[in-house]
Amino acid sequence: MQVLVTGGAGYIGSIVNQELQRSGHNVVVYDNLSRGHAAALAPETTLIKADLVDRDALTRAFLKYEIKAVVHMAADALVGESMMDPAKYYGNNLVAGISLLDCMRTCGVGKIVFSSSAAVYGESAKMLIEESDPVAPVNPYGETKLAFEKALRWYSFAYGLNFASLRYFNAAGASVEFGEWHNPESHLIPLVLQAAVGQREYLDIYGNDYPTRDGTCLRDYVHVKDLATAHVLSLESLSESKNKSLVFNLGCGGDGYTVSEVVDVARKVTGREIPVRVKPRRPGDPARLVASSQKIRKELGWDPKYQDLSKIIGSAWNWLQSHPNGYPD
Repeated sequence: MQVLVTGGAGYIGSIVNQELQRSGHNVVVYDNLSRGHAAALAPETTLIKADLVDRDALTRAFLKYEIKAVVHMAADALVGESMMDPAKYYGNNLVAGISLLDCMRTCGVGKIVFSSSAAVYGESAKMLIEESDPVAPVNPYGETKLAFEKALRWYSFAYGLNFASLRYFNAAGASVEFGEWHNPESHLIPLVLQAAVGQREYLDIYGNDYPTRDGTCLRDYVHVKDLATAHVLSLESLSESKNKSLVFNLGCGGDGYTVSEVVDVARKVTGREIPVRVKPRRPGDPARLVASSQKIRKELGWDPKYQDLSKIIGSAWNWLQSHPNGYPD
């Protein structure tokens, strides 16, 4: 298929593009490069630098490249920033997303895979969160992801849109060519590795008094290459029939890892001392988020290959070693 990947010059998008192309799909990336990097795209990838709210540019892209499906990853994704500036998140994550859906309707495109988030669940009392569990976001980032999921359901009901909503639980790791490079960086594993190479003096741990086994936040980590495979499986599932509405968790389950445990594994992988300092909790951070991914394993045959945390951190470490200054742009 001809697939439009919004936000495709970002960290996860760069590796989703790789997997789509390896599976025989043609990729057109639509990205304003506010957080992405043109250098995170293979040379053969078409890049359209534009905003989703630019309906003229978006419509031209759909028609010129005969787009048949969308993978929608364009979003702001900083929990702390969303607490301070919710207007930005409602504008970029919801209003721009609705612009995309309406353009899809105009152009007759009826398939979309959406990058959602575990943040839709908020504070869950369960150890392993399932897709049927209650959703109760505790920050505007999660609220806007959930709001767009609801829009997908109603667009599916009214207009026959086929969608898959993928709720990520902490993407991490790298491929050989592409990895994680944000400015500012907010994700734990790249921050840990930056402390390992001396790019930052300390790793800041926000809170050590949570109700977890060592007091630091507990999370589920999934390798970005496994995430990319899930996108391709979901997209191809949508292409098989009409009137599909799918919601899947993407994580590796088990007991998850605390922040302190991630640091310990990173010390072993890198052979470096990683200095840490404890700071107060951040508003909007749940104590525990760990997924059950049995649904997508059962329904689509998703079989993550890189779920060991040392492999995840090792791939990110290898990429950072070969790209110490990130991307050139």
